[in-house]
Amino acid sequence: MAKKVAVIGAGVSGLVSLKCCVDEGLEPTCFERTGDIGGLWRFQENVEDGRASIYRSVITNTSKEMSCFSDFPMPEDFPNFLHNSKLLEYFRIFAKKFDLLKYIQFQTTVLKVKRRPDFSSSGQWEVVTQSAGKEQSAIFDAVMVCSGHHILPHIPLQSFPGIEKFKGQYFHSRQYKRPAGFEGKRILVIGIGNSASDIAVELSKEAAQVFISTRKGSWVMSRISEEGYPWDMVFHTRFSSMLRNVLPRAIVKWMMEQQMNRWFNHENYGLQPQNKYLLKEPVLNDDLPSRLLCGVIKVKPRVTGLTETSAMFEDETVEEDIDVIVFATGYTFAFPFLEESLVEVEDIGVSLYKYMFPPQLEKATLACIGLIQPLGSIFPTVELQARWATRVFKGLCSLPSQKAMMEDIVKRNEKRIDLFGTSQSQILQTNYIDYLDELASEIGAKPDLVSLLFQDPTLAVKLYFGPCNSYQYRLAGPGQWEGARRAILTQKQRILKPLQTRSLKASSALPTSLLLTLLGLLAILMALFSQIQF
Repeated sequence: MAKKVAVIGAGVSGLVSLKCCVDEGLEPTCFERTGDIGGLWRFQENVEDGRASIYRSVITNTSKEMSCFSDFPMPEDFPNFLHNSKLLEYFRIFAKKFDLLKYIQFQTTVLKVKRRPDFSSSGQWEVVTQSAGKEQSAIFDAVMVCSGHHILPHIPLQSFPGIEKFKGQYFHSRQYKRPAGFEGKRILVIGIGNSASDIAVELSKEAAQVFISTRKGSWVMSRISEEGYPWDMVFHTRFSSMLRNVLPRAIVKWMMEQQMNRWFNHENYGLQPQNKYLLKEPVLNDDLPSRLLCGVIKVKPRVTGLTETSAMFEDETVEEDIDVIVFATGYTFAFPFLEESLVEVEDIGVSLYKYMFPPQLEKATLACIGLIQPLGSIFPTVELQARWATRVFKGLCSLPSQKAMMEDIVKRNEKRIDLFGTSQSQILQTNYIDYLDELASEIGAKPDLVSLLFQDPTLAVKLYFGPCNSYQYRLAGPGQWEGARRAILTQKQRILKPLQTRSLKASSALPTSLLLTLLGLLAILMALFSQIQF
């Protein structure tokens, strides 16, 4: 008899968890409190309690080839970076392709998830839900928590003396939807993350003036990288990851600083991070430097106080006539339906084995999917988490002892703090390729590059020096997909397809770079020849 699995939430983590359950022959039931799939990525005009909220203009920061599920490439005509509506369309195609909607109970809120009296032997859970005002209870063999971590806003008002006197409007960034209504305003945005930068840039096109207040600064990157390719296709390669792992930390940090300052000098723009050697998640924004150059956005240090209409800053400067304050200060994490001791999120980190499993449970039958912030796309990450979790539930993979898991949690948090710092926004941060390989190793899906070098050298070179995307984890092991190799070798054409909307005649001329190289060599030869004659 198939094991029954409760999946909480029908966002990206919930959808891929459903598919992984079905792939492993489990019997899933997904509880979704709203009437539709998509979670964070389904835009709505109104802000709902208990649900993630985004602004209308949100576009992905990771490209389609690095963000798609491992056995389901995005359509080749999709743009490389997707508007939220386009990404939701992909999720709908995915759900329809694998017939996932039939497993989802919409308009159903999970009230409580608690261990059964015989949990130590059965590993079972009682899940209490509410739908149309009626409570129901059901028994499940395992639970996958896929409810996300962008729900409860973090607004540290105690850090802003005088906020109670402020006569203008203030709100958390999750309340923001569009720039209409902010015309001619003087706006202060608190924070320097992706949301803060997006909102500041968008508002600067309508507002009289926008200020960004940041305590520690941030690196800012463009979505466009070398030769116009998406940044993550260039940054996330196994070769680059190897260099970052084996080179001395000082050299890696120096290389990172050089790379980040290649686009523009962050110090000149007032954005240079306070601790520029931490490998914090950079801001992805193509327009912020331009808006700073135009003067419509100004960077300010930490706010030290507020009056009825003004803001005072750490450098003792004051900005008058502030109309609006937007707190882009992140989120706190809570799982009100779980027993308090199960998932503890503290300043030092998350008490979960590999960000997934509570180590204190006698039976590994509960997993958190998506409670993580990788330096790369979240979608392949949660997919590998779900693939591993379902195999653990099925008894095909096992976890180490509680002691070993606790030791791993401590070491992982120490390494995270060393790499990314102690900021509240970095609690869930982790390296990208290293973590993907860790998960893939648990299920036997990590590609064997040495063997491939002899069996399929063309593919091996692509895997090592090319983008490390999700297809790599379908080449071997459980869930092997016969289309994985072709998807890897043809990804370039899917990148270029949406860009080639104007037909061009093939150029017979030599590339400019090659021509310049040849001319340079010719000049050197002529110089040498003249020296010899002389």
